Amino acid sequence: MMSVVQVSSRDMLAETCIIMLLLQRCFSVDLTYHVEEEKNSGTYIGNIAADSLLMDSVALQDHGQITFNHLQQRQTETAQLFNVSKTGKLYTTEKIDAEVLCTYNTECFRIIKVAVHRADSFMQILKIKVYIEDVNDNYPVFPKESISIEFSEEHSKGVKRSLPNAIDRDVSFRNSQVTYVLEKNLNEPFTLSVTKRGFGTSELGIVLEESLDREIKDTYMLQVIAKDGGVSPRQGVLKVQISVIDVNDNPPVFSDKVYNVSIKNTHRTSVPIIILSAKDLDYGKNSQVSYHFSSKTSEGTKKQFRLDENSGEVFLRGKVSSNRISSLKLYIDATDGGNPPLSSIALVLVNIVSQQNNAPTIEINFVSRLKENVAAISEGIRVGSFIAYVNVIDNDIGLNGEVDCEITHEKFQLLNLGSNEYKIIMKKQVDREVKEFYDIQLICQDKGSPSLKTVRKFSIQVMDVNDVQPQFTKDTFKFLTYENEKPSFPVGFINATDPDLGDGGRLTYYLTGNRKKIFPFEITNNGFISTIQSLDREQQDIYEFKVFVKDNGSPSLNNTANVIVEVMDENDNAPYFTFPSVNPFNLDVHYHPQSKNDITVIRASDRDSHVNSFLKYEIVGGNNKHLFTVNPYAGVLSFSRTVYQNDAGSYNLLLVVKDSGSPVLSATTTLSLTLTVSNKTAKIQTTVQLQSEDMIDINWVIVIAVIAVLLAVAVAVFVTMCIVKCNNINSHNQNINPKLHIKKEKRLLISRASTPGTISSNPGTITRTPEGERSRNIQATEVGNQLYPGSELQNEWRSSCIARGLLPSTQYGFKNQQYNHPALVCERA
Repeated sequence: MMSVVQVSSRDMLAETCIIMLLLQRCFSVDLTYHVEEEKNSGTYIGNIAADSLLMDSVALQDHGQITFNHLQQRQTETAQLFNVSKTGKLYTTEKIDAEVLCTYNTECFRIIKVAVHRADSFMQILKIKVYIEDVNDNYPVFPKESISIEFSEEHSKGVKRSLPNAIDRDVSFRNSQVTYVLEKNLNEPFTLSVTKRGFGTSELGIVLEESLDREIKDTYMLQVIAKDGGVSPRQGVLKVQISVIDVNDNPPVFSDKVYNVSIKNTHRTSVPIIILSAKDLDYGKNSQVSYHFSSKTSEGTKKQFRLDENSGEVFLRGKVSSNRISSLKLYIDATDGGNPPLSSIALVLVNIVSQQNNAPTIEINFVSRLKENVAAISEGIRVGSFIAYVNVIDNDIGLNGEVDCEITHEKFQLLNLGSNEYKIIMKKQVDREVKEFYDIQLICQDKGSPSLKTVRKFSIQVMDVNDVQPQFTKDTFKFLTYENEKPSFPVGFINATDPDLGDGGRLTYYLTGNRKKIFPFEITNNGFISTIQSLDREQQDIYEFKVFVKDNGSPSLNNTANVIVEVMDENDNAPYFTFPSVNPFNLDVHYHPQSKNDITVIRASDRDSHVNSFLKYEIVGGNNKHLFTVNPYAGVLSFSRTVYQNDAGSYNLLLVVKDSGSPVLSATTTLSLTLTVSNKTAKIQTTVQLQSEDMIDINWVIVIAVIAVLLAVAVAVFVTMCIVKCNNINSHNQNINPKLHIKKEKRLLISRASTPGTISSNPGTITRTPEGERSRNIQATEVGNQLYPGSELQNEWRSSCIARGLLPSTQYGFKNQQYNHPALVCERA
């Protein structure tokens, strides 16, 4: 028994602790649940027993004694929304609508009080907070599905018309946040204005972007789309009809400005002679048209006609007595009902005719008239362009007054405008450079019997436009000119043509080229090229640049051509000796009767070219015994006769070298030669200071020279024949610059007559190289003198070898003795 009591006491103590703990927690512990709105009735929310952890403090065998009860003090909406089972499970009792229970942009929840019992004793009251989560189940809704607003034609940009706001009943901020988009056709002049206001609303408006024209479009249909911010956004649509209120901004317009009416003089007064019609594009009262006689109509004419103000019908007041054609003019005003009213005027030509037949009368009004019956059109006029207005008048009645007109031409066309009115238009493109004047016949013929016709002749002159590009006579122009001439020396003529007239055919020339180079040339507006400074061939012998030509039309057209100017040489550089290299030059020569007569080679150079660099050597002093001679062209110094013992001694040979230019330029030097003569058995030994050891046999030089002469003669004859054939072709250039033409022929002859050659260091061998000396041709000189007697080529053309330097001497063995033999080297000047 004691043990049982003790056990009972412990149980009571545990229950007391649990109750105290529950009472403490009832004020501090809440359970929170979330449930989405619009869920079906009986939706499970949560397990209160498990989530409150009450069962953790109760013995397992006592769990069945714990019960839960939803406290309902009175019948509230919360009590109707939720149900708590005895085991502590929380359910919904109906479909929950957050928009009914809660307000916009606030936390939507309800508090449930649940009592916890153990057997019959009360344990605790739990406060349970149930959040009702809003779902996007409402569309943004406008107060109306459609609305009509108005703008006037007078309204300018910026005018605004208000629109109603869309409301989304969802309570959460995101689902109820509405954005707006305006749907319209492209180029419709409206935008949507949205201004945010409080509580998630906006102020809407349609704003006009540009002025409206009701006569172009009087109604616009737009849509304003309202979208909420839900995950799957919902949208509402407001249809907006915009009507354009008319303003009296259009006057009445007659169908024709001029009406031609032909009536008999016996026309009945009850039948209108014409019914006028004027249309007004405005609306309502602004488009109601009435007709009145204009103040331009004479009072006498008004008395003969009656005008219905509403219908526009014109009647005769009585018979018109006339045996001839009588033309009356009625000026009619058409006035609308706007404020202020607008009006327009038309002319009614009433032709009162007798029964006789008359030929049509043709009146032509040209768009651009040069003189009587002559029109002017531009060369660039487009096909279909209007040229002239034609009015045909035939006051006869019936078939006698019905007229057909025609123009038969490939370039021009006649189009019927109705009421015996026509227009002449372009049928095909014209080209003034092909034809600039056209003669045209316009034939008009009535349908009477007999048929009468009228022929009107006129002309059309085509006026020029700048449509042709200047053209050069050739793509590349080549000219020859001389150096050292004064500025403004003529070079040549560039010819370009342009068939356009006026400024379109007036040409202007420019020189173009590399901007880094300055070309010493200028060109006139006539295409004449001349120098702007003296030229130096030795600095530059060929100039290449472009000529740019443009016309002065609008737009300007242009073209380019290549120009090559070759500078011809003038004899402006004197020759100079390269060997002997110093003046005076000392040379020791040992003579033996068995040696050859050649001593050394005199060399000189000239910076000029062609004939101006053809050199000739002479001994002009110090050769009193006539012991020495120099080859005038090869420059080989040798003994001219047999050397004797008494010829030994010192000789100061004065050497001169001359070019073949005009005037002749020359240079001199002194060769101090010391000659020693051996006995008959002695060997020759020549020591030359700074002389080349390589020697050449002069005999081979002579053989080569003879062969070169023969070849040069053949070339000279061929060149002569070519020059004769080219004389006629170049006659124009000779008239411009005869001196230049003669020098060009000289240059051609010289270039054909000269052949490069170099005498090698091996005796008896001549090797031709690109750097070798030209072979001088005496016979070419004779041919040149025959071709150009009395010309500027006054000096003989002679070939010469120019000594560039003394080559090393070549050793020859003879009876165990060595002799130095000077070598000849011929190089290109």
